[in-house]
Amino acid sequence: MAERWLVGALDYIPRWIDWQMRQHRQPGCAIAIWHRGRPVLAQAFGHADLARGQVLTNGHRFRVASHSKAFTAAGMLRLRETGRLRLDQPVGDFVTELHPDVARVTLSQLLSHSAGLVRDGLDAGQWQDRRPFLDEAAIRADLQHGTTIPPNSRFKYSNHGYGLLGMVIASVTGEPYTDWIMRAIVTPSGLADTVPDAPVADGKPLARGHSSDVLLGHRVVIPGDNPTHALASATGFVSTASDLARFFGSLSPHARASVLSVDSRREMARRQWRDPHVSLERWYGLGTISGTLAGWDWFGHSGGFQGQITRTVVVPEQQLSVSVLTNASDGLSHQWLEGSLHILSRFARDGAPARRLARWSGRWCSLWGAFDLLPVGDDTVLVANPALANPLQDASEITPGRVQRDGTAHGSIRLANGFANHGEPVRLERDTRQRTAALWLGGNRLAPEAVARRELARRYGTARS
Repeated sequence: MAERWLVGALDYIPRWIDWQMRQHRQPGCAIAIWHRGRPVLAQAFGHADLARGQVLTNGHRFRVASHSKAFTAAGMLRLRETGRLRLDQPVGDFVTELHPDVARVTLSQLLSHSAGLVRDGLDAGQWQDRRPFLDEAAIRADLQHGTTIPPNSRFKYSNHGYGLLGMVIASVTGEPYTDWIMRAIVTPSGLADTVPDAPVADGKPLARGHSSDVLLGHRVVIPGDNPTHALASATGFVSTASDLARFFGSLSPHARASVLSVDSRREMARRQWRDPHVSLERWYGLGTISGTLAGWDWFGHSGGFQGQITRTVVVPEQQLSVSVLTNASDGLSHQWLEGSLHILSRFARDGAPARRLARWSGRWCSLWGAFDLLPVGDDTVLVANPALANPLQDASEITPGRVQRDGTAHGSIRLANGFANHGEPVRLERDTRQRTAALWLGGNRLAPEAVARRELARRYGTARS
C-alpha cells in the first residue's frame, strides 16, 4: 500500500494529465509510477492509433528510443563486474578497422558521450524515416572520418558511439547484441514487455506514432515498427511505462533487487559531464541523464523516435521512479513528467490532506479556464491550475474556515501572488440537494465543468470559428 502522502499525489496526477491531454489535443499518453520497488500507478489516456480509433492501454508498447542507452550501459557495467572488460580500455581492443582516432577512445568516453564522435553520421535521414536505420558497415563508414572534436573535451551526444558499444558487447560475448542484452539484462530485471528492437512478433500491441498537426492541419500515423539494426544499442528498445519505471528504479543505489551491484549503479548515475549549452542544469553519467527538480536530485533518460517522445526519471532518496510515454512528435512527456514530480514533491513536503478538508476539492471552471482545489497537509488547500506544465506553480493557498448550517464552507486566501486575490474570502456554496454548486475565489464565481460548459453555450452559442 502506498504511503498516505503519496495517495493524494497519485489521485491528482491523472486528473491533471487528463486535462492536459484535452487542452493540447494529444493522441495518447501512458504513465507509470513505482515506489519502493512496487507499482503504485499505471494509467493510459487517449489513443494508440488515431486513424483506427484504437484506445491506448497500459499494455501498449512504445518505441522508447534513447532509453536504450541505459540498458546498454547496464550491460557494459555487468561485463565489467564479471571481469570481461575494463571501462578504460580503448574501443579498438574490441572493434577492428576503425579510424585510429576513433579506435583510441575509451569505453567510458563512449558511455558518457565524451568521445567526440559524430552524432548521427553525415546523413541522419534515418531519423526522418527517409532511409532505414544503419547497419554496422554504415556506422563504420561514417566513423572513417575520425572524431569530430577532441575526445574528453566536452559532452557531445552520439548515437553512433552507442552503436559502437553494441558492437563491443557482441565482440565480448560472442552473441548478437539483442540476444545477449535480452538474456543478461532484460529478462533478469523481470521485464515482461521489453525487447531490444522491432518488429516484435509476440502479438502484444504497439502504440503508433503521430506527427504534429501543424504542417498538414491534422495528425498522420507513423507506424514505428521499423528495425534499428546496428543502432539498437542506442535507440532500438520497445517497452511500456511500467517496465521502464521498474527497470530504472532497479538502477537506484537504494533498490533491493538489481542486475547490477550498488557500486555499478552509483557509477551509472554519477554526474560526469555537464551539458555546456542548455538553459537547464543537466548532466550525463554512464547511460543516464541527471539533474535537480523541485528540490529532488534525479537521474533517468529520455527518448525520441519518429512520432514518439518518452521520458523516465528516478528520485533515489524518495525511492520513486516515474515514466511518461507519449505517441506524438510534439508529445509532452518531459513537461508531464516534471509536473508530476512537482506534485509528488509538494505532497511529500506537506503530507496527506486531513480528512476534514475533503470538501475542499474538485475542478472549478469559468470562461477563463479551470482551477483545481487540492488539499494538502493539515490546513492548506492549493488552488492548482491544470493548464500549466507545473499545475502548482505560484498556486494560491487557502485556509479553510467555518461551515454554516446551510452547508456553505468559508475560508480565506492566505497567500497569493500580487495580481491574484491575496487576503480575500473564499466560499463553497451548496445547492438544495447539498451538492457543492459553486466556488467563490474573492469575487470570482466558478462552477463545475458541466455547468460552466452550459453557461458558455447559452451565452455565446456552440458555433465553431
